[in-house]
Amino acid sequence: MALFLKTFFRVGSRSCGPSLASLSIGLLCVLSASAVDYQVYVGTYTDGSAEGIYSFEFDDRTGKTGPVRLVARTVNPSFIALHGNGRFLYAVNEVNQFDGQPSGAVSAYKIGENGGLSLINQLATGGAAPCHLVVDGTGENLLVANYNGGNISVFRLAQDGSLEKRSELLQHLGSSVSRQRQTAPHAHSINLDLNNRFAAAADLGVDKVFLYPLNTDSGRLNLAAANSVSLPPGSGPRHFAFHPNGTLAFVNNEMLSSLTSLRYDPKWGRLSLLDTESTLPGDFSGRNSTAETQIHPNGEFVYVSNRGHDSIAIFRVDQKNGDLDLITNESTRGRTPRNFGLDPQGKFLFAANQGSDSVVLFKVNAINGLLSATGLSLKVPAPVCVKFKRL
Repeated sequence: MALFLKTFFRVGSRSCGPSLASLSIGLLCVLSASAVDYQVYVGTYTDGSAEGIYSFEFDDRTGKTGPVRLVARTVNPSFIALHGNGRFLYAVNEVNQFDGQPSGAVSAYKIGENGGLSLINQLATGGAAPCHLVVDGTGENLLVANYNGGNISVFRLAQDGSLEKRSELLQHLGSSVSRQRQTAPHAHSINLDLNNRFAAAADLGVDKVFLYPLNTDSGRLNLAAANSVSLPPGSGPRHFAFHPNGTLAFVNNEMLSSLTSLRYDPKWGRLSLLDTESTLPGDFSGRNSTAETQIHPNGEFVYVSNRGHDSIAIFRVDQKNGDLDLITNESTRGRTPRNFGLDPQGKFLFAANQGSDSVVLFKVNAINGLLSATGLSLKVPAPVCVKFKRL
């Protein structure tokens, strides 16, 4: 107690010092001080008014945000990923030509004290139109899905956050039934399982999800030991997510506007189909495609974005057998919600409405999974994805 009373505590802009009369007062001072909980980063498409990566501060206790600001000028940073140490951010540059070759690029940034970004380096991915990326659990490897290239690339990461020479470029092969979308492979996402042992690559062009063992020491994917699961022809698997229990997974099927649950065997890296349900209400007859899939931290709800219906589909999932139940669809209060972000505690959802240049904030009810609009809409040009950095 005496040690506590003699110690200065500084939280945000307030100080609590020797004048405190008791432990309870000291605790009150600490708890009442205001502090921002997250720096939020938003990737965009820059073929319109957007200029790169944007950011704002977010307090998840009050739901309040700071002003939106441009933190990095770069071309088409459609998808971004944060390093586990919170010091670095990585962004795809979703283009078809880079440095004189048919390839997109990936950029590495150092995060400053004020949340700003400074470019470390930029390298070709080896495949056109990179559209998704993830940092592995060791923080030593960056995996990238190249949509038009139909391949997966891996980069080793240096201690200073820089991209080292590409350690892997794994080409997908095949096609599927759609002559407009599936005449070639289109790797659309890349995710690591909870044990950081297997990488799951959803490929829209061949209607498959591939599972590759990852050697974290070398940054190589073991093609000889790979597995895959096939979705129904014409599904177009897009974004994938592992369930917190480690034995379920989910993928949204962009072309059929559906969500599929899968059983996952973490020992052997195998997937098997369980249930598939539409992401749309029964009375909807317009055009639609799905984009993002995310799971609430409590594991009870899965969220999928609909572009066309312009909504978030909310599913309850049976965590034992993977059965899906569409609870409802919540309007995103904007057009073309390409992606969205659930904050790490599952209290809020930010919907990125690409077509209406807005990021709209919703409160999440963890008991029933429902979303309620807070009335907050941030002006962000052509937003694509939302990522949270804890402060």
